[in-house]
Amino acid sequence: MSHLNPPERRAQTRALINKMLAARQQMLVLLCKVSGLRPFESSRPVEDLLKEFCEVLVDYIASAHFGIYQRITEGTERRQPVLALAKDLYPRISETTELCLCFNEKYEQLSSAKLVPLQEDLSRLSEALATRVELEDQLI
Repeated sequence: MSHLNPPERRAQTRALINKMLAARQQMLVLLCKVSGLRPFESSRPVEDLLKEFCEVLVDYIASAHFGIYQRITEGTERRQPVLALAKDLYPRISETTELCLCFNEKYEQLSSAKLVPLQEDLSRLSEALATRVELEDQLI
């Protein structure tokens, strides 16, 4: 149970949301940059940018999970409308988390063979992230 008074809790929540939104913005910018590197060939610029994207993607997922969603799963969120919405949205957000983590696992260590399905994987990831952004925006 938090010992913070309501204004302090709101400020803390706002800080968590702002951190997640900043990580999300950085991730989306890098997603656009990576997507624009077609054709995907094994080269230092492609590998470096994809590695940076994967790191930022994981940071974004972690900032959401360990910031906002952890409050919900641990029961420290008190607002009933938020809890009701989270109960509906969180399973769908979790699906996108799994897809993001699988993408990271696949591409964190690169080889030219792994780049063959990159365009399709980026497309699937982009769709999942669009869904996630929509769901997160409903929640926050």
